[in-house]
Amino acid sequence: MPNLSVSDGASIAIHDTGGSGRPLVLANGLGGPFASWRHQVDYLSDRYRIVSWDYRGLYGSTVPAGDSPRLDVGRHVEDLEAVLESLGIERAAFIGWSMGVQVILELYERRPELVSHLLLVNGTFGRPLHSTSVPLSSRIVPGLVDQVRRVHETASSVLRRATQWPETVMWLKRLGIVGGTMDEDLFREIAADFGGVNLDRYLSILRELGDHDAFTPRQLAQQMARRIRGGEILVVRGATHYAALEYPELVNLRIEKFLREHGY
Repeated sequence: MPNLSVSDGASIAIHDTGGSGRPLVLANGLGGPFASWRHQVDYLSDRYRIVSWDYRGLYGSTVPAGDSPRLDVGRHVEDLEAVLESLGIERAAFIGWSMGVQVILELYERRPELVSHLLLVNGTFGRPLHSTSVPLSSRIVPGLVDQVRRVHETASSVLRRATQWPETVMWLKRLGIVGGTMDEDLFREIAADFGGVNLDRYLSILRELGDHDAFTPRQLAQQMARRIRGGEILVVRGATHYAALEYPELVNLRIEKFLREHGY
C-alpha cells in the first residue's frame, strides 16, 4: 500500500489493484477501511483497475502537523484529485458509499471531466443531520460529538472493547442496525480495524460532515434519481446502511450491469 505526500504535508494511503482495465475508484464511508469493499474488489478486479484511498487521519493516512488540520469534504476531494493525478488517471467511474457519495459528488461538481460514471451507494445529497429521519438530530448530534471528543481516550478504549466482543454482530443484527445477511467474518475484520482508528480524528471528520451534505432517506434517493439524466435507483429490500456487505451478489451484479450498459 503506497503512500502519497500531498501539498499540506499529509500522507495519503492508496489502494490500487493495478492491471490494464478501466479505472474504478471507490470512495469509502466514514470509518470504513478498504476491506469494506472486499466483495466488490474480488468480483470486479479482473475487469477493472480498482483504486481507493484512506481518508486523511484514518487507517494508513496521516494529517499534517498542527492543532486544527482541515478534515472537511472539500479537503478529501483535494486528496482524491492528488491520488488520481499521481496514478495518471484522467477519467474514471466512481462508486461512493455513505460519506463517499458526498466526496464524489463534490468531485463531479469541481472536476466533471474526471468523472465518466457515478454509482451512489447508501448516500445522497442534502445536509446529513437535516435530511435524516431522526427528529432533532441536527441539534443533538453536533453537541454529542463534541462531548465525546472531550473524553475521546476513554471512548476509544470502550470502542476497542466493543469491536473485539464476539457477540457484537449478533446484537447489531437484533437491534436492526445491520441486516441478517451481513457477512459476519468480514464485519468482524472491519470492526477490528475500526477499533484502532484515531477516534478524535474520526469525530472531527464527522463534525465537519454535519455541515456538508449526506444521509439516505429513500425519498431523497428517489428525488436524486429523477433529477439525474439517465439516473436509475435500486432499492435493496431488507438491507440497512451496509447493503454492499449484506447483499454483495445483488450489489455486484447491479454495478456490473450498470457499467456494461453504459459502455464502461
